Parts: sequence; structure tokens; C-alpha cells
Amino acid sequence: MTLTATLTHRPASAADLGAIVEFPQSAQELFFSYPKADWPLSVGQLAAAMAERRDSTVVLLYDQVAGFANFYQWQHGDFCALGNLMVAPWARGQGVAHYLVAVMEQLAREHYKARRMQASCFNANSAGLLLYPKLGYQLSGLVERRDPQNQRVALIQFDKAL
Repeated sequence: MTLTATLTHRPASAADLGAIVEFPQSAQELFFSYPKADWPLSVGQLAAAMAERRDSTVVLLYDQVAGFANFYQWQHGDFCALGNLMVAPWARGQGVAHYLVAVMEQLAREHYKARRMQASCFNANSAGLLLYPKLGYQLSGLVERRDPQNQRVALIQFDKAL
């Protein structure tokens, strides 16, 4: 049995929030996936994000919630911007992020007729910086942001034609 046979996905539900808020293991990890959130991530903060965003989706690995993502921007016929990408600590390194990004690309095409997907990653997020180019994303921009300690950080922007 291959690993991909154990990965499935579905729309995120309120019942998933308690598991998802446990994914970020530090304030820095939370900043990478949800810069506006306060550490520790709460169900209320995540529910508010889901209410403002579109297509919140979970990946299941061995029938357990293992990944989460959504779109924080969407423009029908043009693009979707991937947001809140998180993977459970126990599921990291098992293909969850690869699968989840592919699912979100498909949702962008199906729901928004998107021609491209955008993703952003902070400079200290090595996992993300290595993930997106591997999945065919090209560097498209660099923007200065501030982290929770008010330090300058670089938000590296990626783009992929769908």
C-alpha cells in the first residue's frame, strides 16, 4: 500500500478546529502559517480566519486530521492565494503538504477558474522555502514585513500557473 492511498481530504468543519490549533508548535511556527494570530492559536482565532477565508480544507492521514489550508485571497478567473497551510507535527515528512497544495490547486481551478496560485513564505521558514519550488512555484516577489517582535523579515512570494 502506498502512502498516497492513506491521504484523503474534505472541507474543514468546526469539529476539526480543536485538532488544528495544536499543529503550530511555537509562536514562530504560528507566525509562518497565520501571521495575524496570537500565540497560542485558539479555536476562536482559527474559526474567525475560516469565516473570512474560502475553501478551508483538511487532509486526513490514517483517518486523522493531518493538514489544513485555505485561500485568503481569490479572484475568479485569475488567481487564488494559499493561506494558513499547517501540518500536524506527527504527520510531517509524510507528503501531507505536497498533497494538500495539489488539492488546493485543484480547488482553485474548479471553484474559481483560477489560472494561477500564489503562495508566500517567510524567510526563516525553511520547510516552506524548500516545498514551493519543488512543486513548480516560481519566485515572484519579496516584501518586507515585521514579525511579532517587530523585527524585519522577508515575505517571499511564489506563483505557479495552473
